[in-house]
Amino acid sequence: MSPPRPPEPILHVDMDAFYASVAAREDSSLAGRPIAVGNGGRGVVASASYEARAYGVRSAMPMARALRLCPALLVVRPDFALYARVSEQLREIFLSVTPLVEPLSLDEAFLDVAGSVRLFGDPPAIAAMLRRRITAELALTASVGVAPNKFLAKLCSGKAKPDGVLHLRASDVGAFLAPLGVRDLWGVGEQTAAKLDRFGIRRVADVAATPAATLRRIVGPAAAEQLARLAVGADDRSVVPYEAAKGMSGEETFERDVDDEDVLRRELLRLAEKVARRLRRGDVAARTVTLKLRYANFATVTRARTLPAPTDRATDLHREAVALLAALRLERVRVRLIGLGATNLVPAGAARQLGLLDDDRWGLLERAADTARGRFGDAAVTRGALLDD
Repeated sequence: MSPPRPPEPILHVDMDAFYASVAAREDSSLAGRPIAVGNGGRGVVASASYEARAYGVRSAMPMARALRLCPALLVVRPDFALYARVSEQLREIFLSVTPLVEPLSLDEAFLDVAGSVRLFGDPPAIAAMLRRRITAELALTASVGVAPNKFLAKLCSGKAKPDGVLHLRASDVGAFLAPLGVRDLWGVGEQTAAKLDRFGIRRVADVAATPAATLRRIVGPAAAEQLARLAVGADDRSVVPYEAAKGMSGEETFERDVDDEDVLRRELLRLAEKVARRLRRGDVAARTVTLKLRYANFATVTRARTLPAPTDRATDLHREAVALLAALRLERVRVRLIGLGATNLVPAGAARQLGLLDDDRWGLLERAADTARGRFGDAAVTRGALLDD
């Protein structure tokens, strides 16, 4: 007979300052110092170490502002291939405990451990075991929330940071939520919080005490229903073991505005290489290619084109993106950011089957390049057009 389902079966595991922590692990001279992972100049902070956060540096902050806040900040360029490898190792640790793992990003996931308690102990014991293994096997730290559902588990992991665990018992949910600010409720951003504040609704307890009709007038019927449920800790979503990516993309913010189409086409080639490698790594192909441009005045445009057959080849992605770029007829318009996206994903086998009679020399070359990069590093093989970089 199976043991009863524990009252707090959901874990949310969130790595601490993931990109920055991996950088410090790879280079011991960075340990204990203020680090920001990202591109310099007009790039943004992708991750900041806790030493940098003490100065007010935060993710998504412009790097220029981060450097003003912390002049001693060490800027480290991101290595997403490395982060993906570490993320896969992390996922293997999770899967050794339960098959019910729902990744949210490279560095966080929900786990339903109800079926694992007989082997590994109660959920708090499993959380402690996972944290020990992550430290021992990956030399990194994680924070874990243990709670009755996904909303509460994610909230708890945030409160446990850094390098901590918070177990919220089902009997304590009301007392735990009541004093929290409304921004702790999932989906409440700055604008919604301001609307609620005008009616004196500042804490979760205030939301729970507000009549449903009043909430509907303030934020609308859909948001009101969600807020009312979350304010009492209700969330019936189950852990979904895997959800295929809806799309993959890459973008680059230039150090200085660019008005040279040759430079834009070359950057699109670099982005096409990056996105295509991710498609092949995920064993998927894309039916739609999207071009994104942000001009010097911050106006942003996107253009998309659906392909006759799905592809995972950089050559195809680049050709379509360049055609979209040419159709815009920029005529020396200054560009601040350029991006390339691949969406409407299908299994890669479908792409190869549809193109069975086509010349696949480029596909064979790109897959061979993937093998070489896997053995000798990302710089082992590159396009001639990108050699200067």
